[in-house]
Amino acid sequence: MTSRNPLPFDPIMRAAALWDERIGPAGTMAAVTSIMRVQQILLSAVDGALRPHGLTFARYEALVLLTFSRRGTLPMRVMGERLQLHPTSVTNIVDRLQGDGLVRRTPHPTDRRATLVEITETGSALLEAATKSVTSIDFGLSGLTAEQQDELTELLGRVRKAAGDFD
Repeated sequence: MTSRNPLPFDPIMRAAALWDERIGPAGTMAAVTSIMRVQQILLSAVDGALRPHGLTFARYEALVLLTFSRRGTLPMRVMGERLQLHPTSVTNIVDRLQGDGLVRRTPHPTDRRATLVEITETGSALLEAATKSVTSIDFGLSGLTAEQQDELTELLGRVRKAAGDFD
């Protein structure tokens, strides 16, 4: 996403000045637009680092989530809740991961309606290599000190909490 020929001006600040002039206070618009633009930049960088491993960020996140679980396995429903994905999207991600031998589906031992997803040894090995790739580029988040990264995380956490993302 990063342009090879950067603009000679900040397009968000230019838009904010016009917004301010024609519509009203531009602070919120500029902040939200900046977040969206940075999200595109980060996703492009992370996807670029994951591409050689045959992963997208969504598939990478699913593998990470499984390794963070106590047993390396989770119900598909829980995966969807944690990743904030529609059940159809979770099914698609799991289908692709399973097709590549990175996860396997197993029946839930106590709930016949549920299916568990478990990371395989192949999935764990690929995840380790992919994690080295994304951490080597700092997930695309350049230009901030460690303290600024912590501050950003805290500020965005406030927005997430206000939106009901967590208690």
